[in-house]
Amino acid sequence: MALESLRRSLLTRPIYGWARSVLPGMSQTEQEALEAGDVWWDADLFTGNPDWRKLLETPPAVLSAEERAFLDGPVRELCDMLDDWRIQWEWRDLPPEAWDFIKQHKFFGMIIPKEYGGLGFSAYAHSEVVRTLSTRSITAAVTVMVPNSLGPGELLMQFGTDAQRDYWLPRLARGDEVPCFGLTSPEAGSDAASMVDTGVVCRGTVDGEEVLGLRLNWHKRYITLGPVATVLGLAFKMHDPDRLLGGEADLGITVALIPTNLPGVEIGRRHLPSGQPFQNGPNWGHDVFVPLDHIIGGPEQAGKGWKMLMSALAAGRGISLPSLSAAGAAFCAHTTGAYARVRQQFGIPVGKFEGIQERLARIAGHAYMLDAARRLTCAGLDQGHKPSVISAIMKSNATERMRVCVDDAMDVHAGKAVIDGPQNYLGNLYRAVPVGITVEGANILTRSLIVFGQGAIRSHPYLLDEMNALGMEDSRAGLAAFDKAFWAHAGHAIATWFRALGRAWTGAAVSPAPDAGAVSDHYKRLGRYAAAFAIMADVALLTLGGALKRKEMLSGRLGDILSELYLLSAVLKRWEDEGRQQDDLPLVDYCMALGCTAIERLMADVLANLPNRFAAAVLKVAVQPFGAARLGPDDDLVRDCAELLLAPSATRDRLVAGIYQGRGDDALARLNHAFERVVSLEPLVHRIHKEKIDDLEEAVRRGQLMPSELDQIRSLEEAVAAVVEVDDFAPEELSPLARDRGEHPAEVSRRTAFGG
Repeated sequence: MALESLRRSLLTRPIYGWARSVLPGMSQTEQEALEAGDVWWDADLFTGNPDWRKLLETPPAVLSAEERAFLDGPVRELCDMLDDWRIQWEWRDLPPEAWDFIKQHKFFGMIIPKEYGGLGFSAYAHSEVVRTLSTRSITAAVTVMVPNSLGPGELLMQFGTDAQRDYWLPRLARGDEVPCFGLTSPEAGSDAASMVDTGVVCRGTVDGEEVLGLRLNWHKRYITLGPVATVLGLAFKMHDPDRLLGGEADLGITVALIPTNLPGVEIGRRHLPSGQPFQNGPNWGHDVFVPLDHIIGGPEQAGKGWKMLMSALAAGRGISLPSLSAAGAAFCAHTTGAYARVRQQFGIPVGKFEGIQERLARIAGHAYMLDAARRLTCAGLDQGHKPSVISAIMKSNATERMRVCVDDAMDVHAGKAVIDGPQNYLGNLYRAVPVGITVEGANILTRSLIVFGQGAIRSHPYLLDEMNALGMEDSRAGLAAFDKAFWAHAGHAIATWFRALGRAWTGAAVSPAPDAGAVSDHYKRLGRYAAAFAIMADVALLTLGGALKRKEMLSGRLGDILSELYLLSAVLKRWEDEGRQQDDLPLVDYCMALGCTAIERLMADVLANLPNRFAAAVLKVAVQPFGAARLGPDDDLVRDCAELLLAPSATRDRLVAGIYQGRGDDALARLNHAFERVVSLEPLVHRIHKEKIDDLEEAVRRGQLMPSELDQIRSLEEAVAAVVEVDDFAPEELSPLARDRGEHPAEVSRRTAFGG
């Protein structure tokens, strides 16, 4: 005790004083964002010595019998009644029968508990529903996901009063109310602190009685379901200039429920986000008066809106867009693999060309990884975690990797995917990608400011305790708390330094790993990188302090390393959960090779750009003593992964499970039929080529082919032609000028250009 007191006086006190003087200011929104949600596997990774047993013992996400029945029943029925081409280009909306079906079967109430009339589904079931719908119609998926993500339902369940839950949740579950949430405004996108929407405490009259309430004025935009919503969750800055509530004049961001039929509410016209016709648009409020009990959680929650939003987002952001992205990757894997097998050039399937195989392998690897991460995140959510940093990792990384998959799929399909029409099953997904990249926190901001910026504070084992100690008003208590956290941090940093050093110099040989069969070495490698990341994070924080907040490129790279560690952990967890399927090993190895290469490059970039060059040189000795290793997938592994998409197999089935497979004679059904025919008739086609049969009918007459075999070849040719076919349109279908004058649009354009 005496030594501890002496240490505190001689060593800790001056460090404490210096740290308090240089600690950067933190806005209220930043503080509330840090307090929202919790930590989970990200905290283990930040220790630099993750407990793999904890990861492997996490129960995998599973569906209940009721949830499975919902996917096999109402979800499939809804998919069958949708025509994405007509939704996109003719109706610009879901058909009325789809809206009715969604409400009747409580799609809007998936997350609402059964006691309030909802379905009470798990996070995983919610994710699976979004995943399947996304492969049929982006518009339907977005329509369903929004009320179950960041919206009034989630906020009411977490923060609402009993009276609010009793009134609103059953109505939301039944679809009697269609919710939306108004956060973004022209002045405030990612920077919520610049919001100018206001709610002023005043007295007003409701049903002939004077009550205390809020007079609201707002302008919101980009509000999904806004044009059809009956209740608006509204974020605004609350002011009480006359101190009618007895507290401060400026209370901060607050969230309230606003029925859209109130006087002064104006619902604007529709936006068209990147050509996607889901309901989205602006709205305004002009002196809208509501009683104080419209605040979610009642007056006690006034000024706590940003923390509420971040807490709700910590769950929803980890489900909706990651599920859509995982679906997009799986859809690309299925369609691109099948098309590359069906489509031939120079007499062989295009999927046999190595340039195409590079793209196929990348699609397959990303599809495996994204679904692994989706399942792991849902497992954490279903255990009760609300991991805000992991949700940010998932949203940004899933949507970015979906973009890569869709671009690769478009490149392989070439003209087939460029020409729009009912036969194009990829074009709408391609157009939708920017929406996912942008919403729920734009990826640029999420990567450069949130993943590591919040992760370093929330997920680090000691940093938040140190910051809280520095922020204490009681300096004596603050010094004591700081002393405890700081020296624990120092001991941890020293241990991490030697851990990183040993694992780097031995090529991860001394890194602990579970007995995981063929992938044990992958655990060792991740353990090495976790230790390297942890010490790099500590050195960056030590040498840059608060300035690291402004070093967004450096912060972004550190965040990318953390993201890779999480995603690769999910890959290993999936392989274990699925029973160590040996046939899936190429996908595991591919993901690890690609991810480890990215980590090596990112580590080198951090070392090259760390401002303190002495610290960078010392750090390099511990984390990358021999330079950045080139560990990317070799050509044989690329070919193995590509081949998994080119033929039916159990591995392929696991990779694309749950996606919609088409119906009738639509484009996807045609592709599936042709794929099956090409694979099943390959021996016959091979025999025809081997025997150099050019005239099939003559071969039948000579007895080389059976008449039934000729019929099979003709049916195969028809099936392939139906897949390769693209759409065309009459001029009057595309151009109002042609319709109005009965002329070809080219003639109209020529005559107009020359003044005719």
